[in-house]
Amino acid sequence: MGGVAPDSGPSGVKAPDGGWGWAVLFGCFVITGFSYAFPKAVSVFFKELIKEFHIGYSDTAWISSIVLAMLYGTGPVCSILVNRFGCRPVMMVGGIFASLGMIMASFATTIYHIYLTTGVITGMGLAMNFQPSLIMLNRYFNEKRPLANGLAAAGSPVALCCLSPLGQMLSYQYGWRGGFLILGGLLLNCCVCGALMRPLTAPKRKGADQEKCVEEEKKEEKKGSTPKAKLLDFSVCRDRGFVIYTLAAAIMVLGLFVPPVFVVSRAKSMGTPDTKAALLLTILGFIDIFARPTCGVIAGLKWVRPRCVYLFSFAMIFNGTTDLLGSFAQDYDQLVIFCIFFGISYGMVGALQFEVLMTIVGTERFSSAIGLVLLVEAIAVLVGPPGAGRLLDYTHNYQYVFMLAGCEVVLSAIVLATCNFLFMRKKEPALPPAQERPPEEMEELNKALKEEHGEATGSGSASSSANSASTTGSSGSTSPAASPAPVATTTKAEVEAGPKEEEKGGVVSAAPQVEPESAL
Repeated sequence: MGGVAPDSGPSGVKAPDGGWGWAVLFGCFVITGFSYAFPKAVSVFFKELIKEFHIGYSDTAWISSIVLAMLYGTGPVCSILVNRFGCRPVMMVGGIFASLGMIMASFATTIYHIYLTTGVITGMGLAMNFQPSLIMLNRYFNEKRPLANGLAAAGSPVALCCLSPLGQMLSYQYGWRGGFLILGGLLLNCCVCGALMRPLTAPKRKGADQEKCVEEEKKEEKKGSTPKAKLLDFSVCRDRGFVIYTLAAAIMVLGLFVPPVFVVSRAKSMGTPDTKAALLLTILGFIDIFARPTCGVIAGLKWVRPRCVYLFSFAMIFNGTTDLLGSFAQDYDQLVIFCIFFGISYGMVGALQFEVLMTIVGTERFSSAIGLVLLVEAIAVLVGPPGAGRLLDYTHNYQYVFMLAGCEVVLSAIVLATCNFLFMRKKEPALPPAQERPPEEMEELNKALKEEHGEATGSGSASSSANSASTTGSSGSTSPAASPAPVATTTKAEVEAGPKEEEKGGVVSAAPQVEPESAL
């Protein structure tokens, strides 16, 4: 498979579960951190942008929204590019786009320039890195895939803890223009991570086997019998498991990201200082760092992995229940407890989200499935937090916002677990049908057995006739033509003895037959 060959997931290539896969995991860790943390890290420059362009906070909030919309909404486009050109070239071009968008944004003169550069171009570049990195991780890991997904997902909280302080420091030292320029150079590391995504190749065969394979491939190419890989496989939409997962994920995303957006504002509404309120996100992120790998280890256990869908449902119920209980928080200490439990549940959801999808659709269709899922989630991302903001403007009470988010996440867990139990219970293959032979082969075997049985019966009758002939010869009759020969009495034991002797010795020891004398 060359550099621009389609990464269709070659069949027959076993996932190494290690080796170069750890380098792929590191690249996926970095890409996940950039993709999820970057939209939040850019928010530290919003105050300077408000002063520079004389706009409101809602205008600057569109920057992060556009980045997230591009990250999720361009899923099908990324799937087509990956299926056409492969993961590595798509990621390297995406890294250039992400960096170029931030560098161009440093020269912006209006907020609309930033919408186009940071929002659209950088968001598209991050999307072209995020989705292919997950596809490559799925191909390099099979047995250890839950652990790999957990470690890769931990890149999000780690990057958030690093990029937010870095952005604040850059804003103080160089202003928002210098900060955007430096962040653009930092995003060039996406190209390095893309270079790590080495495609899997089938093991080389030696001698005559290799020559035969080459000849067969040439013949198939001449005949045109090699099927073309689909750029976007919509057949995955006929999979019940995929439809159920997509529906549950869309409902979950409506409320999953709401508490991190409003928890700081809620703390400030209680009279908490700004620095102390911002510490809540740090606590949440710190817990999230350890929750994701731990959940990945648990999901990889032998008795848990076949039931990872139900573990994912439990994680969503845990997260939604935490939101519901956190809605009754009255002081800062209770919000700290809420952030601790929310960090645990949020990490579990993040670690299992794509592991469950990989388990449902498999490696070959994952590139198309994740693109379609992200497109549906993009709509929910654009509706969820703004809808919660509308509710807050109408009620002026954060309790209803957290209760709505909790109900949405719990509902998604109920939909996933219930529909999976009712419609997607896997029927374990019964052993007898797997060991039975095809009906045609069974008929042939029955015919062969009947023929063998007939031959055995014929040999038994031949031996009995030979015994009767010997008895007739020893009776001493001189005119067999004139007088009929006496009928030899053959017992049942003698008939059975014939085949037995044939089976033991191979030759029946019958008495010599005497020629009848002539009647002359």
